[in-house]
Amino acid sequence: MQKKDGPPEAPQNPLGLLGDGRLPSSAMRSYALLKPEIKAIYMQFYKATYGKSVLDDKTKEFVAIAASLALGCKGCTEGHLKKAKKDGATQDEVSEVIAITLGVSAAAIVDRSDIANFHLGGLFEKDA
Repeated sequence: MQKKDGPPEAPQNPLGLLGDGRLPSSAMRSYALLKPEIKAIYMQFYKATYGKSVLDDKTKEFVAIAASLALGCKGCTEGHLKKAKKDGATQDEVSEVIAITLGVSAAAIVDRSDIANFHLGGLFEKDA
């Protein structure tokens, strides 16, 4: 819709959808589909993983960032980036974590494609 004297009006977005049509993770209720007793067990386990151990908190956050990225958990990634920053992580450190995650993820794709090709009898093997 265009006003008489000005640029077109921006379309309304009452749900606050992101540009790709998804709801922002902050608009969703986390763990909404878990029964309370299952959520309690999960939370107990999750908190235990952040207890005293051989890894310091910053290193745990680096592992969590990598896992969150690899598994595609947007809310997890954002939360663990914030925690890592709070625990003293630098941009260079986080950049290296991302680069390592990218490398391992790329290798996993190569591995899966090699395995698929093998199971297909070398369908796409180069002639020797």
